[in-house]
Amino acid sequence: MTSREIHLTVPAPRCTFIPPWLAERVDGPERAALDESLRTRRSVEARSARRIVVSGGSPWTVHDADSTTSLPGTPVRSAGDPESGDVAVDEAATGIEATLAMFAEVLSRESHDDAGAPVSLTVHYGSRYNNAFWDGTQLVFGDGDGRVFERFTKPVDVLAHEFSHAVVEHTAGLVYQGQSGALNESVADVFASCLKQRLLGQEAADGDWLIGEGIFKPSIKARALRDMAAPGTAYDDPELGADPQVGHMDDYIETTDDNGGVHLNSGIPNKAFQLAAVAIGGTAIEGAGRVWYDALVGDAVPEDADFATFAAATVAAAGQQADAVREAWAQVGVEPTAGTSAPSRSSAPAGAQRLRVERSGGFIGRTETAEVDLDDDLRGLVADAALTATTGGSERPMPDMYVYTFTVDGSDPIRVPEHRLTASQAELARRTLP
Repeated sequence: MTSREIHLTVPAPRCTFIPPWLAERVDGPERAALDESLRTRRSVEARSARRIVVSGGSPWTVHDADSTTSLPGTPVRSAGDPESGDVAVDEAATGIEATLAMFAEVLSRESHDDAGAPVSLTVHYGSRYNNAFWDGTQLVFGDGDGRVFERFTKPVDVLAHEFSHAVVEHTAGLVYQGQSGALNESVADVFASCLKQRLLGQEAADGDWLIGEGIFKPSIKARALRDMAAPGTAYDDPELGADPQVGHMDDYIETTDDNGGVHLNSGIPNKAFQLAAVAIGGTAIEGAGRVWYDALVGDAVPEDADFATFAAATVAAAGQQADAVREAWAQVGVEPTAGTSAPSRSSAPAGAQRLRVERSGGFIGRTETAEVDLDDDLRGLVADAALTATTGGSERPMPDMYVYTFTVDGSDPIRVPEHRLTASQAELARRTLP
């Protein structure tokens, strides 16, 4: 296997350069600063308190954040309620009903924890927020910027993708970094595509294998965000550039962006699943989907599993279809090998005499980077933000949440998950990033 490292730089005003998942920065309205409650909340006690609030006997509850970043927001619809008339609320309700039904009826799984946990969803999160994520407690959806992205509740597979991250958390717990993180992303795409095909009444051979179809505005030259059958072909737009996702180990991308390229390299296991699903036949969820699920809930997939380890687990779970599954992995350059784990990735060297701020990840896998000279005002913020501290960058990232990386004065990069940003760090990001 050979590998390559990707560093895309695009000249822009204010010394900005972007090595993005979407190839070039999407010019759009400035994102609202993160609410103080978002910056400081998310302790274990807060999560437990929220669960008590949203349970109420309903298997799911949709909340409205009303364009703020306070979670969970105001409850607006629960199971059994009529349509609200709010399109995002009703899309979320329809999506979670269908997702829960698929996992229960085909895989005999009751909610994400397999114990019937009530599902909390929040819509209208933030102002023109281009993302959706699972935060360890609930599913969260932005409305999109209205220029490049539609609302994130529009494609039902986005919701299924985020719910599946919760399933992964409660099963193999795949660490969201490097190859295990790419597997985390891929498994979420797998069940998202299974749901989409199930709702359309399709067998695996008939599916289009597109993830996030409809997430882009009509003016954008894109079929979807990802294509599991043909990674790297989902879009090719003058503004966005070409889809850089890869589908074979020969093209594996070594990068420190996006938690080690989890959205780029997830195309490899995505393609393996698509090939296996078509080879096994029938519906994706009842064929290869069952195999992937059995591997996920078994004891052969450690939290830091690499592609080879996960592949071996799927072959072992495939029974009479083992040869088809093994061949699917072989076609993407993965040799199933039990008992290995993903190699660790080293951090990129820091810059000097300048402040570099990077926001990466998110459901769309977008990376934005800006680099500026430090003036007196920014130096004060840097001091308040404690960016030269030796702690703060070790917390495990959550699936599809943004991660901010601050590098200043030759110090080691400080990586902070979105929900752990301090007020000073959020202000630095707001002033620096477009």
